[in-house]
Amino acid sequence: MTNYLDDLPKQFLVLAPMEDVTDTVFRRVIARNAPFDLYFTEFANVDGLQSPGRNVVGRRLRFEPEEQPLVAQIWGKDPQNFYKTAQELVEMGFVGIDINMGCPVKAVVKEGCGGGIIAFPERAKEVIQTVKDGSGGAIPISVKTRIGLKDYQPEWLKMLLEQDIAMLTVHLRTVKEMSLVDAHWELMDDIKKLRDEVAPQTKLVANGDIKNRLHAEELMQKYGLDGAMIGRGVFHDPFAALSDSHWADLPPAQKLDLYRQHIELFQETWVGEYRPIAPLNKFCKTYVNGFAGAKEIRERLMHCKTIEELHKKVLEHQQALQLVTV
Repeated sequence: MTNYLDDLPKQFLVLAPMEDVTDTVFRRVIARNAPFDLYFTEFANVDGLQSPGRNVVGRRLRFEPEEQPLVAQIWGKDPQNFYKTAQELVEMGFVGIDINMGCPVKAVVKEGCGGGIIAFPERAKEVIQTVKDGSGGAIPISVKTRIGLKDYQPEWLKMLLEQDIAMLTVHLRTVKEMSLVDAHWELMDDIKKLRDEVAPQTKLVANGDIKNRLHAEELMQKYGLDGAMIGRGVFHDPFAALSDSHWADLPPAQKLDLYRQHIELFQETWVGEYRPIAPLNKFCKTYVNGFAGAKEIRERLMHCKTIEELHKKVLEHQQALQLVTV
């Protein structure tokens, strides 16, 4: 088995999988400007991937070579679909497969999937083994989860570690807490001790309220972690993976230029396919922020009806800001 984890830095930084955010376009924008050590896809539903509508779900698994190393994250209900999907992911060239066992979305949890599977540990074991069998041992299998459903459940984490997975990523909140409270970093020493006792060979990654690479390095050093995962922090600082991030001091025109790059890459990626403008609007505040007049510009851009109109308006504002800067 080729193990991508062997080629990562001793302590590595991961871009978190985020629904309708970390698609192939955003990952490439990040990889070109402020690269992480490891990437995850958005989480893809195995039941959808094995259905007639698989092309729609399959967009979540689209990637280009520059996004490597890239791990496919999956979730679902039917073990057979986990098996078939694992086979396909190996053929597609992903370096690893991660099973989402932490998504807090109510509709997902209600189905006993994502974070909901925490209530069904035997099913979780079956899913992990099924994915291992489907992959044929060709690539590492990992799990991303939370500390429990409503409370901290160390027995849940212990069970996962006993499954001989390559990596365990722990979001330091419960499913019920979603992202409404501060991450429970006070539990990290206990979780690290549990990993060391049960499965010292399993890489341990923590997720929750990590701002940037410097913050991540402090936490990894303090708790002896193998990796740290940044999620929402990248919304506030697209250069979060850089040790010397200068996003806050970047001239406004350059911030809009990054948005322009994103829009153009979006157009190139989905040429010939209908894609709504909504995913691009989601990124507007990520790029257009931190300078005088940013709010007004965002409001104008958010009113664009087509991607072509949005691209034109971004260029106009970028040129105007360049004149002001000069």
